[in-house]
Amino acid sequence: MAETIKNLLDGNALWVNNTLKHNPTFFDKLATGQSPKFLWIGCSDSRVPATEITNALPGSIFVQRNIANMVVHTDSNLLSVVYYAVKVLKVKHIIVVGHYGCGGVQAAMSNDNFGFIDNWLMHIKDSYRLHQEELDGIKDEQKRFDRFVEVNIQEQVANLAKISFIQEEWDNGDFPHIHGWVYSLKDGLLKDLNVSCSSNEGLEKVYQYINKKK
Repeated sequence: MAETIKNLLDGNALWVNNTLKHNPTFFDKLATGQSPKFLWIGCSDSRVPATEITNALPGSIFVQRNIANMVVHTDSNLLSVVYYAVKVLKVKHIIVVGHYGCGGVQAAMSNDNFGFIDNWLMHIKDSYRLHQEELDGIKDEQKRFDRFVEVNIQEQVANLAKISFIQEEWDNGDFPHIHGWVYSLKDGLLKDLNVSCSSNEGLEKVYQYINKKK
């Protein structure tokens, strides 16, 4: 175990040395602050690191990750990250990124008991309930699993649009734009699911907030 931890520290030192060879002022610039244009809400899965799979530099993507890239309106951690991103960092785009083969989504498809995590999986099951007719109609289990991953992303994009302070930002300007992407572990490619959102107009009326300052 200690040797594994040491490998991480050695890897960090190697990364620093290689980075400085190519850009001697890299860390000087990084230390002055961050101004990312993107907020990435992704899965905690270790195989889906935001900056690596997008070939982006540190400082370009603000990241929040949890099991199955969920947007839960009682999750104070997520809400704090999103609030800071849109109100302070003024990110231009929020991207919900799921991935095929997601263990959380697969667990939510089943009737197995996983203990404490069942409380979190309940939110994923809600996505299935909303699309049950379509999903139950897919007889191939792998295809149904893949589609469940996609509709779950779609629902999390909608959940972001329901957040009051995001709607407040829309009232004050054009951003942030919300997008839904899915990542394939098999080929490493990201796919835009074309479920983007930049206003509350597509939401049911009960979820639309009125800007009383206007």
